[in-house]
Amino acid sequence: MAPPLAAPRFHAALPRGLLLRPRKPLRSWRRAARPDDQDLYVDDDIGDGFSFSGGKYAEAEGPSKSDEWFAQGRMVKAHALYGNKEKAKDPFFGLTMGSGSQSSGDVFNWFCVEAGSSSNPTVLLIHGFPSQAYSYRNVLPVLSDKYRSIAFDWLGFGFSDKPQPKYGFDYTLDEYTSALESLIDAVAPDKLSIVVQGYFAPIVVKYANEHQDKLNHLILVNPPITDKHAKLPSTLACFSNFLLGEVFSQDPLRASDKALTSSGPYMMKEEDATVYRRPYLVSGASGFALNAITRAMGKDLKAYIESMRSILASDSWNTKTTICWGLRDRWLTYDGVEDFCDGLKHNVVQLPMAGHHAQEDRGEELGNIIKRILRG
Repeated sequence: MAPPLAAPRFHAALPRGLLLRPRKPLRSWRRAARPDDQDLYVDDDIGDGFSFSGGKYAEAEGPSKSDEWFAQGRMVKAHALYGNKEKAKDPFFGLTMGSGSQSSGDVFNWFCVEAGSSSNPTVLLIHGFPSQAYSYRNVLPVLSDKYRSIAFDWLGFGFSDKPQPKYGFDYTLDEYTSALESLIDAVAPDKLSIVVQGYFAPIVVKYANEHQDKLNHLILVNPPITDKHAKLPSTLACFSNFLLGEVFSQDPLRASDKALTSSGPYMMKEEDATVYRRPYLVSGASGFALNAITRAMGKDLKAYIESMRSILASDSWNTKTTICWGLRDRWLTYDGVEDFCDGLKHNVVQLPMAGHHAQEDRGEELGNIIKRILRG
């Protein structure tokens, strides 16, 4: 294991006393934790709005949740850059961009957090869009006694590299599929099980279809699997808009906070929200990556979902597959999921109180479900 890493510090001259109101009045709310906790999200039962009071853009001096999480991980090199390694430039003014938007070398750096003995069976935990490996922080310890569990940040997210599009990586779904293969070869060369959540599921299924001999089990958590799921929710689709999307993606609250809280009944502490928000405060690289990924999803997601459905229904698909579904998902409807699985060999497990990002909402519960599934 590499020595602990030091997360880059940042200071943002932004307002501390922030209060955002939802577009519709909330009919009910409940606090995220103990009554004496401060800076909590409010859980609204309707609409796609969110409320957040007493929040802080910038972290206080001293160790933060981001620092602690960063120190638990390591950087793994995987997947070579394409092109001539020219310095990335701003898409509007042509100015050379900062280090956060530049490729770190000939091969990309991926941030990975690992728990459990290397002698145990490997489980790869893959976050959705938009999220981070941090979303599995409560799943990792549940699995660590029986499994070697690895969570990582996709390129463009968290602490992994975020190259400017057209300078080594363009964030297309095909590129992500190829990059995933490179990463898995680096961190799990032998057999493994994979857990993937949300909109990256079709990418993982495409990889899995070409490497079934390598997989023990595949667990899909709230994947886009029906025709109704092919269209991104407005909370995400807005990032693909010309010019306006670039503006929205540079707003930490819209790009991280709202993207998480609008998709389910989230109850998140401010200290956890700062971890998701931090990449958008450090540089504009996360925002530019978000723009590119959203446009790629808008273009190719439907075809990838159709391909995933075909693969999972094929007689040649022999990998043990389970679909876990947070029933309070506000982005993807559960209608049609059971119908698709009916008659196939795939089990469906419901999480009644979880939303779209089930590992964030009900991490310990999902961890125990994964454990039971892998035990057969």
